[in-house]
Amino acid sequence: MNLLISICARGGSKGIPGKNVKHLNDIPLIAYTIRTAQVFAEKHNADIGLSTDSNEILEVASKYGVNTKYKRPAELATDSAGKIDVISDLIRFQEGAMNKIYDIILDLDITSPLRTQEDLQNALDELIVNREAQNIFSVNPAARNPYFNMVEESKGGYVQLVKDCANIKSRQAAPKVYDMNASFYFYRRRFFTQAYETVITDKSMAFVMNHICFDLDEPQDFLIMEYLLKRNKLDFEL
Repeated sequence: MNLLISICARGGSKGIPGKNVKHLNDIPLIAYTIRTAQVFAEKHNADIGLSTDSNEILEVASKYGVNTKYKRPAELATDSAGKIDVISDLIRFQEGAMNKIYDIILDLDITSPLRTQEDLQNALDELIVNREAQNIFSVNPAARNPYFNMVEESKGGYVQLVKDCANIKSRQAAPKVYDMNASFYFYRRRFFTQAYETVITDKSMAFVMNHICFDLDEPQDFLIMEYLLKRNKLDFEL
């Protein structure tokens, strides 16, 4: 099995400026993902591909052992550029540079580093077993449920349940729903030849993490994660 691990790191960030290289518990945020990728790559004889438009990110990644001749095109480094297009371009470069076709692509999101090697291995195993599945991505059980206690705006300034199911009277009776935590995504190579515009297809699977995991979108998120790491409050090892 030929496996590519993609790490995508755009230079610009509005929520947390420079967050991909911002220090989290004394090391750059990207270093957590690089370390995870290196361990998994060694186990599976995988390649690591870095996609960035930033010279600073290239320099930091190089210090932690990831080097590349690839530079993300300007048109794929905008706020409106889709992640699937970004990964597709990296795949084309990597397959040309390495003279191979990948079977599986693992995308690791820098801003959601709370994942384990066990998470990755178990998710990969699930994808391999289900040959019809296009991809599998990490999730956590949702704190709110659209069938029970999530509302959306309606007409006249009122609100209504997101999912109108009058027969559901309790949270326990509602269908299980999950939060996508943006930590990792496994794709079969064919996913990128079928013109999907989003990660969710009719053949997508979810891998439910049994521990805390969240994305760093706002400065407060960064402070919370740093608190957890500095004080060893995680109940698992990265």
